[in-house]
Amino acid sequence: MSPARPCRGLRAAVAASVGLSEGPGGSARRGRLLRPPSPAPAAPGARLLRLPGSGAVRAASPERAGWTEALRAAVAELRAGAVVAVPTDTLYGLACSASCSAALGAVYRLKGRSEAKPLAVCLGRVADVYRYCHVRVPEGLLKDLLPGPVTLVLERSEELNKDLNPFTPLVGIRIPDHAFIQDLAQVFGGPLALTSANLSSQASSLNVEEFQDLWPQLSLIIDGGPIGDGQSSEYRLGSTVVDLSVPGKFGIIRPGCALERTTAILQQKYGLLPSHGSGS
Repeated sequence: MSPARPCRGLRAAVAASVGLSEGPGGSARRGRLLRPPSPAPAAPGARLLRLPGSGAVRAASPERAGWTEALRAAVAELRAGAVVAVPTDTLYGLACSASCSAALGAVYRLKGRSEAKPLAVCLGRVADVYRYCHVRVPEGLLKDLLPGPVTLVLERSEELNKDLNPFTPLVGIRIPDHAFIQDLAQVFGGPLALTSANLSSQASSLNVEEFQDLWPQLSLIIDGGPIGDGQSSEYRLGSTVVDLSVPGKFGIIRPGCALERTTAILQQKYGLLPSHGSGS
């Protein structure tokens, strides 16, 4: 990975710009913390904000203030180069600015993840895909699958940070069907690198307590409650990862939790052919 881009020294300025004050150790904090029920206290330095209602659905008044507070706090941390834990439509994830090379390195270190394994890019709108990828599939196909529990692998554009997955010309795009992370990506205004919130080779997480070992290394944890029923093995499969980089074909890289619906749309509606060895 090439020398890191400067992104951590802006923490104080970014925190002030979104109405947050600097706390101990240089992390942006507000006076009141909302902590989820937990069998163990948070580790020193861990900061948790709990989304009002169901994090998958946008909060309405009078709960909107808590939703906005969580958004402002997460955006401040991401713009400062920090790593934030967030809920998605399949698993809890770790997010950072895809444009901040230092933050990308931090994600790999805290997960113990091989740098030969790519990180996905999370966006807020289907229209954003065209900025960060060279799209060679119909727009209707994108809108049929996104937002949703699917990662679409496309040819990356020059807009993405060269330090993000420098070993491949492709990138996996996620737009989770989850209101908070969609709002977060839109308010942040740039691509987010996204991966599952767990140590590499360990089970994925459906609630914040399942990745407590990572809390001390995170700047902020957004608790959106359990994903699904909090126990379903289907959700732990993660998103279905499909390669759409070859015109007229698709390849299943990971079956995930939405394989049947995804392949039906690709084959029956758009006439795409499974590539050799895709397993579909």
